[in-house]
Amino acid sequence: MDYNATTPLEPEVIQAMTEAMWEAWGNPSSPYSAGRKAKDIINAARESLAKMIGGKPQDIIFTSGGTESNNLVIHSVVKHFHANQTSKGHTGGHHSPVKGAKPHFITSSVEHDSIRLPLEHLVEEQVAEVTFVPVSKVSGQAAVDDILAAVRPTTRLVTIMLANNETGIVMPVPEISQRLKALNQERVAAGLPPILVHTDAAQALGKQRVDVEDLGVDFLTVVGHKFYGPRIGALYVRGLGEFTPLYPMLFGGGQERNFRPGTENTPMIAGLGKAAELVTQNCEAYEAHMRDVRDYLEERLEAEFGQKRIHLNSQFPGTQRLPNTCNFSIRGPRLQGRVVLAQCRVLIASVGAACHSDHGDQPSPVLLSYGVPFDVARNALRLSVGRSTTRAEVDLVVQDLKQAVAQLEDQA
Repeated sequence: MDYNATTPLEPEVIQAMTEAMWEAWGNPSSPYSAGRKAKDIINAARESLAKMIGGKPQDIIFTSGGTESNNLVIHSVVKHFHANQTSKGHTGGHHSPVKGAKPHFITSSVEHDSIRLPLEHLVEEQVAEVTFVPVSKVSGQAAVDDILAAVRPTTRLVTIMLANNETGIVMPVPEISQRLKALNQERVAAGLPPILVHTDAAQALGKQRVDVEDLGVDFLTVVGHKFYGPRIGALYVRGLGEFTPLYPMLFGGGQERNFRPGTENTPMIAGLGKAAELVTQNCEAYEAHMRDVRDYLEERLEAEFGQKRIHLNSQFPGTQRLPNTCNFSIRGPRLQGRVVLAQCRVLIASVGAACHSDHGDQPSPVLLSYGVPFDVARNALRLSVGRSTTRAEVDLVVQDLKQAVAQLEDQA
């Protein structure tokens, strides 16, 4: 029950990748048949990805994964800021950034490390300024008013994840985009560049409908291995190169229209396209199944341990969350999440984000940001169900947790 960390490949995805390895081994830039076959597969995958998120194929760039996509957006915004400063110089306008100004970013306090760390690095290097907006302890979301209040004349990007990987809390990205769109009209009238919006949709794809038009974003990160695809990713850029700037981090053979050069990884791209196709066809069914199993899990936990002992860390009244994610703590002095998991015989899960597995018994900073008390957060377990998880497996897991807790309390 750790599908937020990664997912297995669907059989159809493996088949698409295998066929590409056998039949489309040619260089996609080559004119002969094996090369053309590879190019056709890549183009078809681009169309499948675009369809999954309601975008245009020409606005999709393939990357190595979510980390690269997120870094590419941040890097591009810094480059674009300096390119504008150089080309226009100081316009003398009342609100124009002064010489030596740095681009300003706004993000939330619960972002994935592939957003937080590059931004912190830019601050350390004195290349950019960043505001980390805390999440509300009432809604669990980054409040739209707080994000708008953080805007400065030098603000160039707001980057807010679509859904949190530890709690499943869905962020108000459409509202953020709408408010910024109105603000951008005022900024342009005052001679300031518009603020761009990015969302890392890694956790949401394949679990709920994701549409770039509804979200109103300029950039969206796609991560294949979160929706039963291979470990590559993509970046959606609205009006790529025309309305929204993108600057390459790599330079080479000109692939992906020079935005992400390097000979394309045809088999992986084929698999990503097939995974996207399956999401487009079945997303509602996936979502309904996962919600049913997750809700049953929470019912069983409360029934077996009692409502007072179980603290559901990701439930905020009135706030939407992913249908598959259950973050909870079993109250007790010796029931730290890591210790409980070590006693389990069948449950495979995590205490938080997979990339934080070296944090020892320290509670998740994300849960602390959400206002979960220290002792409760230290006991947290994140269970994330998948497309094939059953109620029978939930029953096994709850019994497993019961025996683990009993064993730990007996040892005391």
